[in-house]
Amino acid sequence: MSQINAPVADAPPANWVDRRAPAAWRPYLRLARADRPIGAWLLFWPCAWSSALAAVASGAPWPNPWHLALFAIGSVAMRGAGCAYNDLVDRDIDAQVARTRSRPLPSGQITPKAAAVFLGVLLLVGLAVLLALPPFAILVGFCSVLPVALYPFMKRVTWWPQAMLGVCFGWGALMGWSATFQSLAAAPLLLHAAAFLWIIGYDTIYAHQDKEDDALVGVGSTALLFGARTRPILTGFYAGAAALLGLAAWAAGAGALSFLGVLGFAAHCAWQIARLDIEDPALCLMLFKSNREAGALVFLGFCADALLRI
Repeated sequence: MSQINAPVADAPPANWVDRRAPAAWRPYLRLARADRPIGAWLLFWPCAWSSALAAVASGAPWPNPWHLALFAIGSVAMRGAGCAYNDLVDRDIDAQVARTRSRPLPSGQITPKAAAVFLGVLLLVGLAVLLALPPFAILVGFCSVLPVALYPFMKRVTWWPQAMLGVCFGWGALMGWSATFQSLAAAPLLLHAAAFLWIIGYDTIYAHQDKEDDALVGVGSTALLFGARTRPILTGFYAGAAALLGLAAWAAGAGALSFLGVLGFAAHCAWQIARLDIEDPALCLMLFKSNREAGALVFLGFCADALLRI
């Protein structure tokens, strides 16, 4: 197999990029993690929660479809941009980690210059999406630039890069509400805090796949910091996320169906904790990916509440 067609070690086997994408596109699609869409889902859910909770608070029967469409496009573009930026910054580290050394930049499938151009294209798409939102939401969105820019460097200076990821990936919890009301309030701030704790939890599970290599390379993660204490600590993070989701729903004047969605989320998180084995990388990856369904439970609860309370 030629180098341009070489699959990435941590991508799902027989994914659509490896099977169907034109050969010349594959390095760029792999750079944007199009071969594993879970990251786009996890970036989208806080945006969707915020839009759905805004619908509950405003008395609308459902989240604004235009906003949801913009957030979906933006999540794909900005997740891809984030991956490209992160890989540009981390390409020397990635070359030393078994799971990541086959990625497009460290393996030589794509040059840093080409990756930077691709990053610029994705950022332009993200900017176009942001500028299609109301003015206050544009301002809120621009405020995320600094934490996003800092995130790839956090593993070099702290054990808590997952906390910065929580700030970045949870930012969407502010966006749907601000696009609806042209303001912020307690509900979206609580929603962001919930997303922050949830993200630290699931990314700690993800980071347990790389803990040996991270220790050898000399970068930090909560997986290394928590070690054998991961299960009880994650129980606290997930419990806090569920409690804050409930408080956000209460602050928005939500009804029983919203709280039912939060209860489903809490049950899903409890299942993750019960199943967790930090010495089983394949299981850690499966549990990490299952957070797509955890996020969906919250969104569906908020949507059902908005629809059935009118």
